[in-house]
Amino acid sequence: RDPRVNRQIKLLNDHYHVTTLGFSDPQIAGVEFLKAEATSKTIFGKMQAVCMLKLGMFDSYYWSVNAVKNAYQLLNEREFDLIIANDLNTLPLALRLASGKTKVVFDAHEYAPREFEDIFSWRFLFHRYSEVMCRKYIPQVAGMMTVCPGIADEYQKHFGVKPAVVTNAPSYYDLQPFEPTDGTIRMIHHGAALPSRKLELMIETMRFLDDRFYLDIMLMPNSQSYLEELKELAKGVRGIQFLPTVSMNELPDFCNAYDVGIFLLPPANFNYNHALPNKFFEFIQARLCVAIGPSPEMASLVSKYDCGVIAKEFTPEALAHELNQLTSEKVAYYKQRADVAAHDLCFEQNAKVILGVIEQALAA
Repeated sequence: RDPRVNRQIKLLNDHYHVTTLGFSDPQIAGVEFLKAEATSKTIFGKMQAVCMLKLGMFDSYYWSVNAVKNAYQLLNEREFDLIIANDLNTLPLALRLASGKTKVVFDAHEYAPREFEDIFSWRFLFHRYSEVMCRKYIPQVAGMMTVCPGIADEYQKHFGVKPAVVTNAPSYYDLQPFEPTDGTIRMIHHGAALPSRKLELMIETMRFLDDRFYLDIMLMPNSQSYLEELKELAKGVRGIQFLPTVSMNELPDFCNAYDVGIFLLPPANFNYNHALPNKFFEFIQARLCVAIGPSPEMASLVSKYDCGVIAKEFTPEALAHELNQLTSEKVAYYKQRADVAAHDLCFEQNAKVILGVIEQALAA
């Protein structure tokens, strides 16, 4: 169900016979699905896993993961021309299944060695593991993709492989910028309710905005307790409401009625600093003015297309300062610029890159 993976499957299904393995069926006609079972380790198993990680027994740890063992059992009698490994946790599996004959393409959704570097338990257990596994397995792949230029540069710097950049842009939506006439500015944020994203900062931003601004928030309950905390915080702030979620394919159409797509993401770790998420491109496809902090990957595109405002700092006050300067005319201008950007920042452009990586790997 991951939007990035789902788009890959649909694209490749038009050109190849596709088998998928994961935890949930993509439900795409003509695509074979094999379900991997993820069973939890016992307390003793978890203690063993910690010991293996701290002793540097990284391959032993990897092959002790129940989902990995189950996936291997499902596929080890099968033959494929190419395997796409999405994220590091599937790469050793893909390469063992390939056994030197089948080509493997690695799609890194994050920079794996620093994925959750802001969390002590992850640094303690998985930082060295991720680095060593990348160093061992990335050189064996026939092709590699990742989500943005900054992460591609980091992989090249440390592992000598320059991945192709395939952004998280959705398909092109044939929409027109919506032009409100009542002088209000309606903002939308959608995504996952994850405490590490500090979504409360966008709620706090509303305290510094004038009465023209309204904010609708639509969150997946990844952390129900955090979502309830956000709702409680918002009770004391004018102009905020929480909405039920809509499907990923409906998001651009749904958001088209808004004026501003807002996302303030403090750089708590390397990947957050280089974030270029689905929602950014969904804002563009919805033809919204984009309002962000100084996140370099997002800011680069906002500046290139002149399609929104960029706060000078990752603070509610800094973002509110930029938003308060918006006029109806300026919002309309930025939405027209998003319309221009939408033709470039879409999956149809990425599809050419993906097919190029696949074809090159198969021909290698």
